[in-house]
Amino acid sequence: MEASRAEGKRSLKEDDQEEEEDDEDSGGGIAGEEDKIKKKGKRGSSSAGAGGATTFVSCQVENCRADMTDAKKYHRRHKVCDFHAKAPVVRVEGLAQRFCQQCSRFHELSEFDDTKRSCRRRLAGHNERRRKSSADYHGEGSN
Repeated sequence: MEASRAEGKRSLKEDDQEEEEDDEDSGGGIAGEEDKIKKKGKRGSSSAGAGGATTFVSCQVENCRADMTDAKKYHRRHKVCDFHAKAPVVRVEGLAQRFCQQCSRFHELSEFDDTKRSCRRRLAGHNERRRKSSADYHGEGSN
């Protein structure tokens, strides 16, 4: 009985070490910790990828043949290659669109100001937060 417990502990430690190595590859930091938590939560799930086979991830942009096997985790997760994530105009589902850095989604060009990479809605929220913190810092509202 004692031997089986010790073996179980060893295998858990080995799993944790493997996850730490994966986190080091992905850049670590806060995002790495979130990914680690997500991985632990998904261990027992029986999803399509549970067989250990890796699925081929391709860019969402029409006619893009970019090999994303070595792409950054962010690009694989959002299914957009590095080039198209920064491109001013791309074709997705027959529409001229741009990748929004804030939403991590493609939006129609009408949702962007000029050459900005964040949609108006997200930029408005960002600017509102900046105005609030700036007002607090400068002491506005005090008489």
